[in-house]
Amino acid sequence: MAAMRGNKDKTRATKAGARRVASQSTALKTTAAPTTPRHFLDLKDFDAATLRRLLDEAAAEKAGRFPGGVAKPMTGKTLALIFEKPSTRTRISFEVAMRTLGGEVTILGRDDSQLGRGETIADTARVLSRYVDGIMLRTLTEKSLIEMAQHASVPVINGLTDHSHPCQLMADILTFEEWLGPIKGRSVAWVGDGNNVCESWIHAAARFDFELRIAAPATLAPPAETMAWAKREGAHVTLTEDPAAAVRGVDCVVTDTWFSMGSGAPDAVAREEKLKLLSPYRVDEKLMGLARADAIFQHCLPACREREVSAGVIDGPRSAVWDEAENRLHAQKAIIRYCMG
Repeated sequence: MAAMRGNKDKTRATKAGARRVASQSTALKTTAAPTTPRHFLDLKDFDAATLRRLLDEAAAEKAGRFPGGVAKPMTGKTLALIFEKPSTRTRISFEVAMRTLGGEVTILGRDDSQLGRGETIADTARVLSRYVDGIMLRTLTEKSLIEMAQHASVPVINGLTDHSHPCQLMADILTFEEWLGPIKGRSVAWVGDGNNVCESWIHAAARFDFELRIAAPATLAPPAETMAWAKREGAHVTLTEDPAAAVRGVDCVVTDTWFSMGSGAPDAVAREEKLKLLSPYRVDEKLMGLARADAIFQHCLPACREREVSAGVIDGPRSAVWDEAENRLHAQKAIIRYCMG
């Protein structure tokens, strides 16, 4: 009988041990399960409430009121900044933002990594995810950004692609509201090339519920699929070839350089053709005078005075471009907190 009790006790102990191992294994699996990173790729990926919260946090950062009462939430974390295109504002604003939040950055130009020698974006994403806590990518193509986000196990932030510039738009909306109050129900005119920044203005119009009038030559209009997206989203976006019609009575006039950095220098003929095509879209005092008397002017910079904008406008009293440039810093602090906090 004693031997039988001993065998039963051993059996119960073995079963209990097996249950403990199974429980520990389940707990380990639960703990180790990968989580989906919080990327910031495009404004259209977010609902209006989330974007509004980020704007509110950006304004709080600028005022020295830290979300959650934590001034340096990035302590011990590193953000990789990758540049396939040259940059001034994006590089400096992200670096200063991350360091101000208590973190570190590592900066890679195209020739500073194996990307310049043919390593795939996917492999780079996998490797960097083992070293850093987040990746900001300023790239030539949207495809590269998407590939980076698909293969990275840490958050990826869009620092600019050929189709969008969402960080810039967060700074632009923040600037508008500092000067003129809530943007909902107000009006903005985009004048010039329907480029990547213009596309992000379209996304912003849908999410922040303001009217966007785009004036661009037919051959330089925003992509048809972006306009179709805006229509599906119920955005108040219109397209015209008449800059005066677009600007008349608006609260804000926006333009951008006609030749983007890093996109390759056009040959002389193509350059002259584009200049001729866009010359009626220069934002000068006469065109700006068609907007409301208190309308502001925005430009994401760098600017070429007397080409897409006159010196009198960009250096005038209604120019918000310097606040706009500063606000890249504060908007990106909020984005970093959202992605990496």
